[in-house]
Order: sequence, then C-alpha cells, then structure tokens
Amino acid sequence: MPRLSEVIAALENLWPAERAESWDAVGTVAGDPDQEVSRVLFAVDPVQEIVDEAVKLGADLLITHHPLYLRGTTTVAAHTFKGRVVHTLIKHDIALHVAHTNADTADPGVSDALAGALGLRVVRPLVPDPTDPEGRRGLGRVCELDHPVTVGELAARAAARLPATAQGIRVAGDAEATVCTVAVSGGSGDSLFDHVRAAGVDAFLTADLRHHPASEFLADRAHRPLALLDAAHWATEWPWCELAATQLDEISDRHGWDLRVHVSRTVTDPWTSHSPSPGAPN
Repeated sequence: MPRLSEVIAALENLWPAERAESWDAVGTVAGDPDQEVSRVLFAVDPVQEIVDEAVKLGADLLITHHPLYLRGTTTVAAHTFKGRVVHTLIKHDIALHVAHTNADTADPGVSDALAGALGLRVVRPLVPDPTDPEGRRGLGRVCELDHPVTVGELAARAAARLPATAQGIRVAGDAEATVCTVAVSGGSGDSLFDHVRAAGVDAFLTADLRHHPASEFLADRAHRPLALLDAAHWATEWPWCELAATQLDEISDRHGWDLRVHVSRTVTDPWTSHSPSPGAPN
C-alpha cells in the first residue's frame, strides 16, 4: 500500500496547488504523510455527512472539491461544525485533501466532466490559462452538440443526466431557440458572462446565477440571443468526482497500489425541496 505522501504527490501532478486561485485553500488539510492508504473516497463537500460516510466505508483518504477552511479560523473545537469534521477525521485516521480551483482549470477538469455528463464535445476553454502553451487548461469549456437541439431539450437533458436536486434546471431565454454551441462552467459562473458573450455560443449552463447579473446579461442585445441554464452548484461539480476517481484508479494501476477508489453519491446540495408557484411556466 502506498503512503499518503505518495498518493498526494500523484494528486499534485493532476492538480498542482500553484494553479489554484490566490484566494483559494487547496491541498492536504489533515493526515499523516507516513500513513498507509488503501481506500479513497471522492466527494464535493467536506461536510459531516460525507466524513461519516468515509468512516463507515473505512476510507483512509477523503478527497473533496470544496475546501473545509476557505478563510482563517481560530478554533477546531468539536462543538463547531468544522471542528467536529476535523476531530472525526483525526480520530479515525482519515486524511483530507482538497482540489478546488486547481481542478477547475485542469485538463481534464471540472467543466470537462460536466460537458461529458451532458454529451457535449469540448472545443476549447472558455477562459484559457495563459500559462498553458497548448491552450487546453482554463476555466469553463466551449462545447458543441452532435446535432442541434432546442433550449428546452438541452435543459431536459441536463435535468436527466446531472444528479437530481430540488432545484433541477432553471432556464432564462426562449425555450424553443436552437442550440448548436454551449458554454459550460461547473460551480458559480456569472462572473464569466463577458467571456460567454465573446465566445458567441447559443447557451450557457452553469450554477448560482444571480438575479441582477442574469437580467443584465439577457437584456444586452448587442450580441446574439443567448439562453441561460442554471443548475444546482453541487450537481454541476459532482461529475468531476467520477472523472477524478477514474484518474486515480489509472495511477493506482500504473503503480501497482491496488487502491479501492469510491465516489460518494450522497447529495450534499443544501436545498432539499422545491414547491413551484401555482401557474408558474413549465
């Protein structure tokens, strides 16, 4: 069995910490570099429910997309939510490693996994990483469909292929408009609107779209009509867990580690139910 330090070194090759945004908090949060690793669990959120799942599974390493501590803290007391997570990890010898914005921009990364789940063909990054001479890394992806569909059909495809959440898929724009090209970005994406306009796509699928940015984006008629598809944040990033697990499986086979790699299917999206307004449009 490999030591944690060996597995982390392999993960750093996939998602180098130096490629994370300056505000981000990635890397190893807990764990002894010399401990042995035989079972790994991937998840989006390092919340107590996921940590308890790792304990039940007998995992030695939990890898999440979202950081546990994004800002500084002065306590890991067990009566606090995040402190309890830390205590549970340490008590059960479970390491925690985070790949966040360094996984967003990776090749392949979070948005590649999202595009793959939707059956889209990736053409290029939406926001290329200027340090990548091959032009493959970066935020978001510009994609093509194998054949045109309507906005409504694309929304239905996303609802069927992404993990089920209370939100489902919200649509802004003409549901009957034709879509040939799509920009996608896992996680919160309304900061990328200028890049979406410049890409000249027919639709943009992302998460966490806010009222004012979305309204202003749709009101801008200087560009071709665009549709917005807003999915749950967790749902747009979960496909990366399966992609990352496959990557670690390949590394394990190459090194003869015989790791047992799992993906959590626990829904940690915070929204748990949805009551549509009477008479609301479909």
